[in-house]
Order: sequence, then C-alpha cells, then structure tokens
Amino acid sequence: MSLSGDAVLIAAFSGRSLAQSARRAGFRPLVVDAFGDLDTRDAAEDLRVIDGAMETGFRTKPLIAALNELSQSAPTAPIGLVLGSGLEDQPRLVNALASRFRLLGCDARTLATCKDPKKFFALLDELAIPHPATQIEPPSAASGWISKRIGGSGGRHIRDCSDTPHAKPRRYFQKRLTGMRYSIGALSTQAGTAASSFALSRQWTSPSPAHPYRFGGCVSQPAIDVSLSAEMIGCARKLCEKLQLRGLASFDFIVEQGVAYLLEVNPRPGASLDVLDDRSGSLFARHIAACTGAPVASQQNDSSPAKAMAILHADRGPITLGYTPWPNWSADRGTPGTFVPLGAPLATAFAEASTADAAEALARQRLAELEDLIYGHAKS
Repeated sequence: MSLSGDAVLIAAFSGRSLAQSARRAGFRPLVVDAFGDLDTRDAAEDLRVIDGAMETGFRTKPLIAALNELSQSAPTAPIGLVLGSGLEDQPRLVNALASRFRLLGCDARTLATCKDPKKFFALLDELAIPHPATQIEPPSAASGWISKRIGGSGGRHIRDCSDTPHAKPRRYFQKRLTGMRYSIGALSTQAGTAASSFALSRQWTSPSPAHPYRFGGCVSQPAIDVSLSAEMIGCARKLCEKLQLRGLASFDFIVEQGVAYLLEVNPRPGASLDVLDDRSGSLFARHIAACTGAPVASQQNDSSPAKAMAILHADRGPITLGYTPWPNWSADRGTPGTFVPLGAPLATAFAEASTADAAEALARQRLAELEDLIYGHAKS
C-alpha cells in the first residue's frame, strides 16, 4: 500500500478498474481514458478524457499531451505510468510513452512479441504449449476458422471466416475451438524470472450478430480440476520467464476435450482485476512494487466470496444516457448525455456469492435489471 499517497498515471480505454484499485491501495490515480465515467471520476485524483479514442485508438500527441497536463498539475511528481487496455496494437506509441514517463509494466518489445502472431505462436511451439492452429495466410477451407485483429482486445474484433477469406493487413486466422474459457492472472516480480503468484478466473462471451465473440464477463474462484489448473499455471510460469514479463499479466485459455489451449497473453493488468483484487487494492500495490523494485507483499489466503462481473451491451438499441439511479453493484456509469451506439458496452454488473456459479448467475441476472433501469431513464 502507498502510505504516502503517491500519484500514479494511468492510461487505458477504460481506466475505471485500475483507478479504483489504485485508490483502494492508497495511491492518487491520474487517469487518461476514453469514457470519463462517473465512477472513474470518483476514483481519479484528476482525469483527462480523449473523445473518440475508442473509434480511432489512442493517438500519440493527444495522449502524451493529456499525460503531461496531469503530471504538471499534480502536487507531486507521479511515480510512473500504468497502461491498461487500448495500447496492445501500438508498440511504437508505448515506446514513445516510455521515453517520456517511467513505464510501470512491460515494455514495448515485450508487448510486440505477445501480439505478433508469427513470433508468439512460434514461441508457444518452442515451449510445447498447446494453442489453436494459427496462420497469417487465409485457410484454404474457411469452415471452422476465425479471423482476429492483431493486438485486438475484448473480442469485438473477432469474426467467423467468410466462404472465401482474404488476407488483410493487421489480421490473422485461427482455428475455432469451443469449450470453457479461463484466464490466469500472474504477477512477475522481476523481469526474466518466474511469476510469484497466480489466480484463476473463468470467462464467458456475450455474443451478438455483429460481434459473436465479444467479452461478456468473468468470475473468480471457479471450480476446476486441479491438474488442469496446474497445467495452465505451468504454461503461464514458462512464459513469464521467457517473455520477461513484469508486474501483472493475464493468460487466456480455452479448454476443449480436457486440453488447455492458450489463446493470448495480455502483458498488462486485465479485465479480471475487478474480480481478483481485494478491498485494499493489493493487486495494484503489488504491481507497482514489482515494477519499481520494491519488496512485494506476500499473497494473502483468500477467504472472500467468489466475485463476478458481467458487461451490459447496448443491444436494445443506441441510447443517450439520462440521469440514472445507479445501483451500488453497478460500474462504468456513463455521465448523462453520453451517447452509446448499438452493441457497445453500456455498464457493468457485479455480484458476490459463496460459489463461482452462484456469483455468475447473480451477475447475469442483474444485467436485465440494469438494462431496464438504464433504458427507462434514457433521454428521449
């Protein structure tokens, strides 16, 4: 925990979960994101919103300008910059950021390796880590194949292959697998060494006609075969060392017929932060310690309930938010007047229960309530 209330910069498409974890850990988060949601504003010490970043991606000049403004207006110099989602496909931008700010996380070279399908899946083959068949060139027979954008996140970039797929810039092809999805959250305390701790979450998709593979949510403490969990942790351990990861990272798997296939590595704090973190923000605090060379506190035995988060999408139609009486179990609360396009993320529902299945069921149940509430208070 930051007893001195150190300021820390955060940049992400949505900085809410990182800002909340940082605040719980005693830091003063200075946030740049694309939404400026009400709960992000509550958690942040200061905030800059880059309009349109979700559509265009972060651009170098606006992002650096916003981070400079936050740094210069802070009472004390920020200790560094933590990156969340939205920069996976921009190693050059990450390099530019690292030349101006102390990067608290993995560097651009590590990011590029994780997101370059040629390098990454060749590395998995070298380490004998199972993964779906993956190639840059279109498959000769499209049935059973999907197309992914290099560096894409959230699943909205994934498409089923057409009958006659064509090679496209920044996209690659992968054999489609079906099964249960899991993610391993890992903390590496020193680049080039095995991770010091691991936590498991289960994930699910929230398909729509336009986005059949978009991310739907996750839950902590899922029931799983011990040997399968150990296999996934073993894969993550090898890659933490080989990729020289530092701080928090996540490893996404899909289990088909008892085999855990690795889909991707996100060398940054991931979506599971919401369900794996505790009330004292220990994951954020341990990430900062790992990236600054400070002693990393030992992981505490987790006796808390299972936690789930489920994302509500604007599938009922495009909407302009009104003054919504947000439930205390909701998050990513948009400001009144915010326009949300059809199918875009609208809000998040949280739930806790004694088991992962019960927590997930409650979170999913709350989505319907949240949808009625938001659309019922929409601006006409």
